[in-house]
Amino acid sequence: MNLKGRDFLTLCDYTKEEIEYLLDLSARLKALKKSGKIWQPLVGKNVALIFEKTSTRTRCAFEVAANDLGMSAVYLDSSGSQIGKKESIEDTAKVLTTMFDGIEYRGFGQERVQQIADGAFVPVWNGLTNEFHPTQLLADMLTIKEKLGDLQGKKIVYFGDARYNMGNSWMVASAKMGMNFTACAAGDKYFPEEELAGKCKEWAKDSGGSINFSTDIECAKDADVIYTDVWVSMGEPYEKWEERINDMMPYQVNAELMKKAAPHAIFMHCLPSFHDLNTTIARDLHERFGITELEVSDEVFRSPQSVVFEEAENRMHTIKAVMAATLGVDPDM
Repeated sequence: MNLKGRDFLTLCDYTKEEIEYLLDLSARLKALKKSGKIWQPLVGKNVALIFEKTSTRTRCAFEVAANDLGMSAVYLDSSGSQIGKKESIEDTAKVLTTMFDGIEYRGFGQERVQQIADGAFVPVWNGLTNEFHPTQLLADMLTIKEKLGDLQGKKIVYFGDARYNMGNSWMVASAKMGMNFTACAAGDKYFPEEELAGKCKEWAKDSGGSINFSTDIECAKDADVIYTDVWVSMGEPYEKWEERINDMMPYQVNAELMKKAAPHAIFMHCLPSFHDLNTTIARDLHERFGITELEVSDEVFRSPQSVVFEEAENRMHTIKAVMAATLGVDPDM
């Protein structure tokens, strides 16, 4: 499998076989690291990490993965670069191409990472946009394979707002890999756009998967994976928060909902999560709306079925695989 020079902007651009290769490479690189062996085939290479949106897991995963491969990483946040302000995205991409061997972008619209890719002559990696979060999905699929075996035929039920990057990315991944995906929320306004859903349904015909939408929490019956994400976004007015919380509270992942899933089911979340009052934002939500838990109960979050921290670790291993593959190295070459 030769992915050298490829961008990694969305799983829409990758075949089932290419995704399987990246997952296999992730598992091999994870085993290599766990064994204590050092493999640094990219000494002398440099990567740029553009973060218009801050992150804990994505930044750490890219920096540690780059270091493990022998590369140096330069972090550029919104205050540390002129991208989109004094210098166009296209011009910035062309400048960075002269200095770096790969570029990561985490920020806003998908068109921004696409513009970087269009202007660059090195691989560009999507660390998150409003529309897609492909590195998270690789980590999620690796975790499922570790916990439940093969992906084919697995039933994934995603509770909450499925309109944006996580709902879209789960729908694409399921369609490509033959999983049965259901988004469960309070009506059409929380479901992905019809155009992307239509493409995914066509891909699912070839893979043996399925794409479904429901407002009934009973769709969790016999699920292999129960997934959720945060309901509120920072910067939104409190009126939006109140509307979202009222709409979503019946879809909170709690112990009663988990009982509907298969006995072996796992709970997944891309993090961060508002499952207790140990953050300033959660305490603010509690003061305004009187709630102590949002998208998932603390009981489920801390339960043996929860694999959220295994997912978080796998961000690094899968991101390492993406960088290694698109820069043309594999430990078995």
